[in-house]
Amino acid sequence: MYFESPLERLLRESREREQRKNNALLAALLAQGGSSPQSTITVPNPFFQTILKQQKRKVFVSFHHKNDQAWFDYFTKKFSDQYDVFQDKSIGETKVRSDDPEYINRAIREDYIKGSSITIVLCGQETQKRKYVDWEIYSTLHYEHALLGIALPSATKSKIIVPSRLHDNIQSSYAHFIFWIDDALELKKNIEAALNKSEKASLINNSREKMGRNLS
Repeated sequence: MYFESPLERLLRESREREQRKNNALLAALLAQGGSSPQSTITVPNPFFQTILKQQKRKVFVSFHHKNDQAWFDYFTKKFSDQYDVFQDKSIGETKVRSDDPEYINRAIREDYIKGSSITIVLCGQETQKRKYVDWEIYSTLHYEHALLGIALPSATKSKIIVPSRLHDNIQSSYAHFIFWIDDALELKKNIEAALNKSEKASLINNSREKMGRNLS
């Protein structure tokens, strides 16, 4: 007998909810046009994105690529209709010129963080050990952007340890921190809460030295 993992169940339920939402929206659109659907029709999301096009907020997501890629993929699939989600693909995966820290720092600042309004840190079991996550948080604070930490379900089995620089700013009340949520409206509320907190730049604590290497 096959048993779904928690992540597989989340993905399946997300697809089912999305299909129900799409069917309901299509029915409403057809009703407004003076006709009604003869049967249930599933329409790809891009169809609705065209009709209901709106400016998406750019969201940068920082995470442990090796451990938590599946959670980033799920986050992107779940919330990409509402947000323009992107990551540090060239740095986090291929380690472009990893022998040149200044180059990497500049790339993080100019190619990724600068184009967003908020950084979301997906906090798994070992996220706090990754130097690139620390550098991305550092650059987020450098630009005085909003900072939101989300504890992944995979990290809630024991004591949650967040990246030190994120912890500094949770303590100072600049950063916002929540446990994983699977609801777009609740995520939106928490993103707005993080954005509101970021208006108080005087609360930023970016004094910690940047990590020089990954922790074992």
